[in-house]
Amino acid sequence: MSATTLPIPTDAGELPGLLWLPENLEEPVPGLVVLQEIFGLSDYVQQRCADLAALGYAVLAPQLFARLDPPLVGVEDWEDLDSWLAEGMELTGRLPWERAEADAIAALGALRAHGAVESEHVGLVGFCYGGGLAFAAAASAAEESRPPSVLVSYYGSALPTLLDRAAQVEVPSLHHFGTADAFIPAEQVEQIREAVTARGTRQQVRFVLHEGAGHAFDNPHPGLHHADAAEAAWQLTVGFLAETLPSRT
Repeated sequence: MSATTLPIPTDAGELPGLLWLPENLEEPVPGLVVLQEIFGLSDYVQQRCADLAALGYAVLAPQLFARLDPPLVGVEDWEDLDSWLAEGMELTGRLPWERAEADAIAALGALRAHGAVESEHVGLVGFCYGGGLAFAAAASAAEESRPPSVLVSYYGSALPTLLDRAAQVEVPSLHHFGTADAFIPAEQVEQIREAVTARGTRQQVRFVLHEGAGHAFDNPHPGLHHADAAEAAWQLTVGFLAETLPSRT
């Protein structure tokens, strides 16, 4: 399944986005905005977008790194994991968080306005950097009385710095973390759990720990991937979306 380009109107000019639509589309469907990890819209993230479209969703991924000079889509150099990680961190460091958050919210608006999408049924999915960004965008969108329908966050790396915004994110949410995450210590993961679930009182929020999985365990890079956790998390994500944002497939 291939993507088409969809310009996203923002307060800083148009931002390119990639749009995947289900095959044989005959009527509007729910939508999902997918937010990238630190490596941009890599082949891996684009494949996850295609996977979601195959489930019956319209999927929009904003090219956040198009704001950089020079503009980038994704970084695919896997030869040296440490160098690759450092490059991804450097790139995200050059993109102001406020700009990325504004672009994520603009992507929600652009997908809601698309003729193939049920405008009141659009959610957010984010991986790593994008997991935290999706959470922040959900909070901001709620403050504007246009919250997303659902949120799925894979090991949101910025979440420890966003917990003061947890009260605004009341939509059905699914959070994935690994128990062997070296980037987010276990005590911080527990703080995240307490905040996003309001100490267990938000029944619409699910928080899942994947035993033995490290950070970015869904990424297929051999130095990051945890096959069992990736498969379990994906199946939970598919089931969660089917329950909270059902498609027509």
